[in-house]
Amino acid sequence: MHSTLHGRDIVMVGQQPWDTPIGSNAKDIAREFSRHNRVLYVNAPLDRNTLLRQRHAAAVQARVRVLRGQAPGLQAVDANLWVLTPDCLLESINWLPESELYSFCNKVNNRRFARPIRRALRELQFRDFLLFNDNDIFRSFYLKELLEPEVSIYYSRDNMQAVDYWRKHGRRLEPALIAKSDVCVANSSYLAAYCRQYNSRSFDVGQGCDAALLSPPPAAAPPPELRALPRPLLGYVGALVSTRLDLEVLLHISRQRPDWSLVLLGPEDDAFRASALHGQANVHFLGSRPPEQLAAYVQHFDVCLNPQLLNPMTIGNYPRKVDEYLALGKPVVATHTEAMRVFADHTYLAERPEQYVELIARALEEDSARRQAQRRTLAASHTWAHSVEKIGAAVQAVYAQRATHAVLTTQALLHFSQAQA
Repeated sequence: MHSTLHGRDIVMVGQQPWDTPIGSNAKDIAREFSRHNRVLYVNAPLDRNTLLRQRHAAAVQARVRVLRGQAPGLQAVDANLWVLTPDCLLESINWLPESELYSFCNKVNNRRFARPIRRALRELQFRDFLLFNDNDIFRSFYLKELLEPEVSIYYSRDNMQAVDYWRKHGRRLEPALIAKSDVCVANSSYLAAYCRQYNSRSFDVGQGCDAALLSPPPAAAPPPELRALPRPLLGYVGALVSTRLDLEVLLHISRQRPDWSLVLLGPEDDAFRASALHGQANVHFLGSRPPEQLAAYVQHFDVCLNPQLLNPMTIGNYPRKVDEYLALGKPVVATHTEAMRVFADHTYLAERPEQYVELIARALEEDSARRQAQRRTLAASHTWAHSVEKIGAAVQAVYAQRATHAVLTTQALLHFSQAQA
């Protein structure tokens, strides 16, 4: 039986703009949706604070051109897939305390955001559409009421309450948004359980993996930056953010095994830039690379790492990069979290920071062609097609519930009319 997500119109709002340079769940879901549906992907609108502080950034300038009418806001990027950059400017209101004034201003922001979306819906002739909200709590809080979708879907992929910015008003607004959504879907069991506290129609739909990694090109020569490094190569690919990654684990590995090369590929936050890792001769910061180039590095790593900090931000997050490592057959050593349980039979999970060195040594010793094939098979089962099919099943449950309610209502009215006769 097909999911309901065939031949539908879908509007997607969220945190990740289409021009993001990093991997994006929302973009991957949009591409998968667009295989069988028409999709409008809406970039987050500019807010006044971002305009003032980052006005010279290329992404901000691109949005300014749309605001000024110098560039079109609506663009087709693929068959059945359009991206809308809203020609509106929102007020930066998160500094306001919880109050009627904040609620009023947030409604104004939501109305401003809704106007260009409605224009795009008319231009594309979207009807009876689904609204898919990727963790956008504030500026999309009232979109269900303002846009009147046939079904509203809230997608939880991050514990937003772990970040100060989101916690301030999100403690109140996210549970309310979850509760009023027609269905909630999450990419981990932890986040699905969180949503289920406020909405019984909450489902774990898993996570997909970059399809290009599931059938990587034949291994080529290592990139120049890797060729002169002593083996083994231990690698991490992704944003180097101190609120998510354990700096001390990385420092411990580099100090305990100076004969191992630790390769870190991704943009650094201030804490990483100032860390003692930069003083370690065996730690190599390679900076950022376009997503399409990352597999060329990962396939030459001997062990891949995911040294997450255990905190409210990370404990329930699905580790997207682990699937990408496994898709290339690589041994993975990672911090044990609830979301990592799905990988328990195919990865090495550290309960304590000091276990990392021991587990890396085991991973190097036990690696084999058979284990590599098993890892690829596991990653291949975590596809975006499978995840989107689960989203479709969750939406289908909403329609089934509505149909049951309609039947019961009709029966009740019939009994009432008969009783009155």
